[in-house]
Amino acid sequence: MSIQTNKLLIDIGSTYFKISENRKIRQHFRNFDKNIFDDLSSKCGNVVEKYAKEDIHICSSANGGLSTLIIGLTNSFSLKYAVNIAFNSGINIIDTVLYPKIGSDTPTTEIVDVVIIVGGINSNTGIFDENLISYLDTINYQNIVYVGSSAEHTFLQDNIPALTILDNIISDKLQIHENELKTYLTDLYQSDIMGKEEIKSFYEITSNQIYSTPYIVNRSLSALDEHMDVADPFILIDIGGATTDIHYSRDLVKDNILTESSYDRLVFKKLGVYKSRESLVFSAKNNEFVFELLNFLNVTENILEEESEKATKVLMQLAIFLVLYKMSKHHSLYVELELEKLNSIVLTGGITKVLSPREVEEIILFFYRKLLHFHHTPAIILDQNYEIWTYGQNLSDAKE
Repeated sequence: MSIQTNKLLIDIGSTYFKISENRKIRQHFRNFDKNIFDDLSSKCGNVVEKYAKEDIHICSSANGGLSTLIIGLTNSFSLKYAVNIAFNSGINIIDTVLYPKIGSDTPTTEIVDVVIIVGGINSNTGIFDENLISYLDTINYQNIVYVGSSAEHTFLQDNIPALTILDNIISDKLQIHENELKTYLTDLYQSDIMGKEEIKSFYEITSNQIYSTPYIVNRSLSALDEHMDVADPFILIDIGGATTDIHYSRDLVKDNILTESSYDRLVFKKLGVYKSRESLVFSAKNNEFVFELLNFLNVTENILEEESEKATKVLMQLAIFLVLYKMSKHHSLYVELELEKLNSIVLTGGITKVLSPREVEEIILFFYRKLLHFHHTPAIILDQNYEIWTYGQNLSDAKE
């Protein structure tokens, strides 16, 4: 039997999967002794079989997403524009390389899903040379795309096998043109899913494209005030089992990017509470404020080595603190947000099922008092029904 008037929405996470039917959401802890599709079928098969394939919409963060290395000509335009598009397409950035300094860069040893090369407006010539080709020979990558000056097409095509060339993301007026690269990256994510046995099985139950969960969540933000008492500028923190994503109002950052999107995204790939627990603990131990924070929470550093409900709560609190820290003026490796301008902080993900509003508030209060020297905090909103991802899925077309 097919229900044509409603959609069945499914989110496949690294630790949980969620089902939304008639605006009612059920969350299931994954059985890691089964593959994801079989686990979902055993727990929710009676629900899934009621829907036609075209009425089932799925997003996933279970495969960890794609990784990219970005090579750009300048920090002000090339790298900044490409980083912006990659993050908002749900892509994890493992490294960026400033081309004038490429000779002194230490190449990554990780396998890179896609290399993005960008530089110059279309009238610029002679940007890239043999230094780029030599550097790429040291990188283990699966895909490579060029989105810079059209004057460089011939040189790059002649020297880089299997290069994909798209329109320049930098206009002659130094504005960002993001749609073609964003489509390429989301399609690449789709191809990646098709190549993973656990995820591609889901095409047995849906005829729609499976998108990355961060991409779907980011799409929901423009309509968030229709569902929650949230005010711009705001940030949304999504703490999961493997990663932590931050979505933020562009009003909070000073840069030269003119984009159609009002919200950007950052991903912290190694700040998850379950699968990335060790790297989260490592980051905490190496933060100059964390031991004072633990004292504020009335626990000792021994909590970081424990496997308990209390330890999980503390790790989630530390994850909140660390992502705020990494976006503040105290940390220069990520985008710096003007956090003093925040009106709202929204939290979603597994954290909302574990932490109470008070436990969230005490972390944010510590951060604002200790690092920003503010004695008030933005409004704190917990997505306790864990439904923000459904807002993006309910939009008419994920590729509008």
